Amino acid sequence: MPFITTDISGLLIFEPAVYKDDRGYFFESYNEQTFHKEGVTNRFVQDNQSFSTYGVIRGLHYQLDPHAQCKLVRVLRGKILDVAVDLRKNSPSYGRWISVELSADNRRQLLVPRGFAHGFSVLSETAEVSYKCDSFYHKESEGGIRFDDPELNIDWQIPAGTAIVSPKDLDLPLFANCRNNFQ
Repeated sequence: MPFITTDISGLLIFEPAVYKDDRGYFFESYNEQTFHKEGVTNRFVQDNQSFSTYGVIRGLHYQLDPHAQCKLVRVLRGKILDVAVDLRKNSPSYGRWISVELSADNRRQLLVPRGFAHGFSVLSETAEVSYKCDSFYHKESEGGIRFDDPELNIDWQIPAGTAIVSPKDLDLPLFANCRNNFQ
């Protein structure tokens, strides 16, 4: 199967089969039947895309229930460190996070289920990131956690003092004080 399980239940890494020849390559970045066989039955309704330069950290973001989002994240150009934090209060991995390198070269994708905060750092000169969401953006349901929360202690693989973070993300609460209604 093209799916790799992680140490946190529900977080999956998808490695599509890539078919190469002298013209280049082809792969299915998403196939509903393939995902359904793995038990992923989310219906994606919105695609988002961002462009960032080296050192940018975006996140950690999520939407509260009932507007929570499952995301399928991939990189079209460049390389990122993708991070997901478990916010499900009844989960044995509550407060734990994983990171995975996603790049245009490795073509890996991370499936981030509802109930997780998500963010990434840009490890290449530039990166273009695309992700599918199974719920529409809902401003009133926005939640977030500061990228540099000492309790989470995430290694973003960006040297200290060089991270580029939006004022909005710098204003996010710490993990202990974040809005969270996930069970």
